[in-house]
Amino acid sequence: MKASKLKAYIIFILAALLVGGLAGALVGDSMAEYDAMGKPALSPPAYVFPVAWTLLYVLMGAGAAMVYNSGAPDRWRALTLYVLQLAANFLWPLIFFGLGARSWAFAWLLLLFALVLAMALSFWKISRKAALLQIPYLAWLLFAGYLNLATLLIDR
Repeated sequence: MKASKLKAYIIFILAALLVGGLAGALVGDSMAEYDAMGKPALSPPAYVFPVAWTLLYVLMGAGAAMVYNSGAPDRWRALTLYVLQLAANFLWPLIFFGLGARSWAFAWLLLLFALVLAMALSFWKISRKAALLQIPYLAWLLFAGYLNLATLLIDR
């Protein structure tokens, strides 16, 4: 792999990890809050979340790097969707944990899912591998939606 292509992978993956890390830092000890919530069946232990999100950020960054490295003329549209979904992803924990607004967080999660789906479809036109890397992210967002909605309903 050429150094310039490898550099794109490093930049996109690190940027995604930094966005996730910053969101996590801003909500502080949110896992203690999560542990105190009424949770539905299938709710994983708190330690699963940082592991899952780290993997997802690596996959989304790698997919974005593939699209960037493709040189495709429409890559900028796909990468714009990537940046928009990353921004929406950054804001979700601030809404859910920081503001404690679970209803708004669920609505925001629906927006995030739509953005990631649009991004994955846009990636598909450029690099099928890049799009396929987003499947775990979409699946996790569906699971996160279940958890978000369930915690909202349980604590009513």
